[in-house]
Amino acid sequence: MKQLRLILASASPRRQNLLEQAGFLFSVVPSRIDEAGISHASPEKNARMLAEAKARAVARDYPDCWVLGADTIVAISNQILGKPTSGQDASRMLTLLSGRSHRVYTGYALLNNSQNYLFSESVCTSVQFKTLTPGEIEWYLATDEPFDKAGAYAIQGKGAWMVSRINGSYTNVVGLPMCEVVHTLAKVGLADRLFGK
Repeated sequence: MKQLRLILASASPRRQNLLEQAGFLFSVVPSRIDEAGISHASPEKNARMLAEAKARAVARDYPDCWVLGADTIVAISNQILGKPTSGQDASRMLTLLSGRSHRVYTGYALLNNSQNYLFSESVCTSVQFKTLTPGEIEWYLATDEPFDKAGAYAIQGKGAWMVSRINGSYTNVVGLPMCEVVHTLAKVGLADRLFGK
């Protein structure tokens, strides 16, 4: 592990796929933090602070590595929608999102303890849902896809048909705003191999 330059502090296969598709070499060390202990008034700050906490938790064990943490939050009418705790909870969330626009915030943090470096920000995307029928919600719940997703849906999965339009970064809704993340990684020299510098 001491040889690694970049560690993703997330077990999310979606974040891993996005980094892999962009050509990055990295290892995965999921953080083990109590997310319930971190709460702020705004979903934007919440996502950024959670991303920082995840990065810090992993960076303590790998002080010479660059650690990337991330957290995605879905919010509608100032209400934060986390991962559903049950089928009933998932149905409630999808009913709330039906026919309406909501916001997806992904905070990300890049940390290197030995270089005393920390950068974090939160990116927001507006997502519009089609109006869902009870039958459509029931069908989607039966796929089991909603249960490990913030807001109870996956834009990159079986739930893609529910999204009528987005304003902002698509990859942000998937779980990592790649335009901003790649720019941040490039600033510290982690994208040199990709761009031939």
